[in-house]
Amino acid sequence: MSEENPAGIVVRGVTKRFPGVVANSDVHLTIRGGTVHALVGENGAGKSTLMKILYGVQSPDEGHVEVDGRQVRFGSPTDAIAAGIGMVFQHFMLADNLTVLENVVLGAEKLHGIGDGARDEIRRLSAAYGFDLDPDRLVEDLGVGQRQRVEILKVLYRGARTIILDEPTAVLVPQEVEALFDNLRELRATGHTLLFISHKLDEVLAIADDITVMRRGTTVGTADPKTVTRHQLAELMVGTELPSPETGESTVTTTPVLTVTDLGLVDEHGRDLLRDIDLTIHRGEIVGIAGVEGNGQTELVETLLGMRKATSGRVVLGNDDITRWSTRRRRQARIGFVPEDRHRHGLLLDAPLWENRILGHQTSPLLNARGLVRGRVARADTSRIVEEYDVRTPSIRTNARALSGGNQQKLIIGREMSGEPVLLIASHPTRGVDVGAQAVIWDHIKRARAAGLAVLLISADLDELIGLSDRIQVQLRGELVGEFDPATVTPQQLGAAMTGGREAS
Repeated sequence: MSEENPAGIVVRGVTKRFPGVVANSDVHLTIRGGTVHALVGENGAGKSTLMKILYGVQSPDEGHVEVDGRQVRFGSPTDAIAAGIGMVFQHFMLADNLTVLENVVLGAEKLHGIGDGARDEIRRLSAAYGFDLDPDRLVEDLGVGQRQRVEILKVLYRGARTIILDEPTAVLVPQEVEALFDNLRELRATGHTLLFISHKLDEVLAIADDITVMRRGTTVGTADPKTVTRHQLAELMVGTELPSPETGESTVTTTPVLTVTDLGLVDEHGRDLLRDIDLTIHRGEIVGIAGVEGNGQTELVETLLGMRKATSGRVVLGNDDITRWSTRRRRQARIGFVPEDRHRHGLLLDAPLWENRILGHQTSPLLNARGLVRGRVARADTSRIVEEYDVRTPSIRTNARALSGGNQQKLIIGREMSGEPVLLIASHPTRGVDVGAQAVIWDHIKRARAAGLAVLLISADLDELIGLSDRIQVQLRGELVGEFDPATVTPQQLGAAMTGGREAS
């Protein structure tokens, strides 16, 4: 331990148990002050529990945490903030209808007031770390990268010297990732300590000074980003080689499965959310949609599923015009759906896995007889999905909430594939999952494509889009503005098109 980088945070022998599960077991971790320390591991490896302990959301059953050489025990996030630890969560916690200033000071009004004092402090912090944020601008007018900087600004405003960043690049395009890393380097240069949690190993190697690997609830080793490769890091994490999304030979046919013509959607204020969408997906084809979040991808998915009613245009599935069909009828016509928010739209968290197997498929002949759910069949089929899709769970009677994010996602993929869909709408199918779960999901999508499945793939992971897709469309401000060939396009070119730098193929 050098004098320039004393131990900022030390975790000694931390263990945390929940009923039937040991989430953390004898965890040891040393985070040098003034460095970027990356924490990597599979879903379910114990990273989230450890972060909650460091941020005061939970307390360890055994072991302790030291901050700047002093043993601490946090009873709440307020205690962690008082000790100089802040956390930026993967899902932004901002009020769109408030300004940057109002979002930053919310809950911390006593520090600098809510007027000019707060405004001056926000401007000072923004200038010091290259954030370029206007305190009086509405958050709803900010891009995704700018919103991320507001979240970081919130914890800096509260005096954080150590910042925990949970999957900070999950929704950023390559140019925004580069800008974020510039900001993180500025923070490191001024003595801040950053704990960086990510599944994107290239980014970990680009930004980290130290790397710690967790597996099955404990720390299993450290790695030097200057010498370790991403393949070696993946093997440390999951014991296997790094998976690739590459699909291999084309399986695209000339048979259209989904045909969308002049699709439009207007909100209650008369604003265009979707405009003149033309899209065709054939049997055996994966069409990827690239776009910065907030450019109409969610609205497109919800309109195709009937969750929103199109203002104009047509949606045809096979030979059927389904534009006015209900969501249930579309699902019965074998449209599979992997939602972007698995907790909100994909699972009943406090229901057992076998009940979640039924969700969205209550009327299918396999699971329903004369209006009654066939519980025995549902349980047997859930057991099949658990085995076939490598869903790691003690039992099919375990509640979905108890599973890691990757295992929840594998259950959803298994359920939707089990409905024998003709079209799969997959929205961020591997977001927040580790390389092991990623490999399982990619493999099932690739095999289904080869068997004739048509797939609409929405993803913020540009490597995933390029690797899996047969064609890529870019969506910007509710319109499809360009088509790209995955064989030749680069993530940087897609990122430029997604932000308006290039609007045609």
